[in-house]
Amino acid sequence: MHGPSSGVQVTITEPEHVTDHMTAADTLQDLLACPRCDAPLARAAEAWRCVGCDVDFPLVAGIPWLFAEPNAGLGEWRARLHFSLQKLERERQQLAEALAGKELRPATRARLERLGLATRDHGVRLRELLAPLALGQHSASYETYLALRTRLPPDQGLTTYYSNIHRDWCWGDAENDASFEALAPMLRAAPPKRVLVLGAGAGRLAYDTHRRTPAAITVALDFNPLLAIVADKVARGEIVELYEFPLAPRGDEAVLRQLRAPAPARAGLAFVLADAHRAPFRRGAFDTVVTPWLVDILPERFDLTCARVNALLADGGQWLNFGSLSFHDADPAARYGLEECRAALEESGFGEISVDERELPYLSSPASRHSRRERVVIWSARKARDVKKVPRYQALPEWLVRGNDPVPLGDSFRSQIAATRIHAFLMSMIDGRRSIKDMAKLVVEQRLMTPEEAEPALRSFFTKMYDDSRRGTTY
Repeated sequence: MHGPSSGVQVTITEPEHVTDHMTAADTLQDLLACPRCDAPLARAAEAWRCVGCDVDFPLVAGIPWLFAEPNAGLGEWRARLHFSLQKLERERQQLAEALAGKELRPATRARLERLGLATRDHGVRLRELLAPLALGQHSASYETYLALRTRLPPDQGLTTYYSNIHRDWCWGDAENDASFEALAPMLRAAPPKRVLVLGAGAGRLAYDTHRRTPAAITVALDFNPLLAIVADKVARGEIVELYEFPLAPRGDEAVLRQLRAPAPARAGLAFVLADAHRAPFRRGAFDTVVTPWLVDILPERFDLTCARVNALLADGGQWLNFGSLSFHDADPAARYGLEECRAALEESGFGEISVDERELPYLSSPASRHSRRERVVIWSARKARDVKKVPRYQALPEWLVRGNDPVPLGDSFRSQIAATRIHAFLMSMIDGRRSIKDMAKLVVEQRLMTPEEAEPALRSFFTKMYDDSRRGTTY
């Protein structure tokens, strides 16, 4: 396994006349508001406290944890961390099994041994890094977490954007510089004082924006504690060592990287852990809001996102967006194209809209054979007027959050119940003795399928299970 890989060196110009001291009006406390009731927040011992609803929001690794339900949020991320660590241990065991009692080529044995050591060490590093989540003692098995679906969702897991950490703080200088330069003309035309990077990810764009503009305060908001904790540490001048596991490795399958910033950030760069839908800030708190690779992955309609960004901006403030436009809403009407986005911006109180497109490298790791370029959309839009306040975002219905109301039995749930019962019946027939033909007869006897359908359907079902087991896929 190799040590750190040096990326392309980029000359970064520091802004002139930047001070390291913020005025009282530019401190984080003057920007924050409760994500539950919008009341101001006051700093308490190791927490922020809402003066309205008297809820404490803890600090996690020194970062404000400003989710609307802070304890539930901590529990959710602890469960995801626990599952992630169990998944790593499962992978390590599979590597050990592959090594045991087999005639292997020397190169294969060496690769598996390296991966096994790296996987074990990676779990230790993740546990130490995320110790502030107070993982505690969890006794649930890997299979239990799968059954309860307490697992890494495909669009918002603990390590979904793990590659971005290495791009932002190790080998991605060329990509990082290209990303900042895409926004630089708008930032130079209207130098910001109070910047919010909404969905900051691993934090490099927020760091570069703060370093290369005269902003008095730049707030990097993300909901992923792994990304935020790493970004906060390296921005303060620390070196964090984590493994990169390239999808298509050119050499070693696990590369231990040293993650570091070009220089410690000056005063005024702050990290916040919160939900972008309930950004915990006062109305009009910022003169610039940046949304990198965010607007098309949020689960609510783009029109609502526009209204929420409008509320965060002061009069005349600018919204800078950067990234793809690839909406995947269940409603086809909400899968907006660029012209529809422009119309939504205008309807949401924005004017002076400027749009650009350019092709940029994306996640081109020197350790991977995979590399691609993305055509990104960049726009700037200035807040021309306030718009009507939109309802507070609710990720889940009350019956699911509170647990006191009956679970509704709608058509969708009825279909899922029927499918689950069939799935459970098929799984229950696996006993190590029955063949597919034996099972097909039972399916027909239960009148679940016709004789013509049963065997092909079972063969397809078990082919999927077999393929998933070969890929190590369990969800």
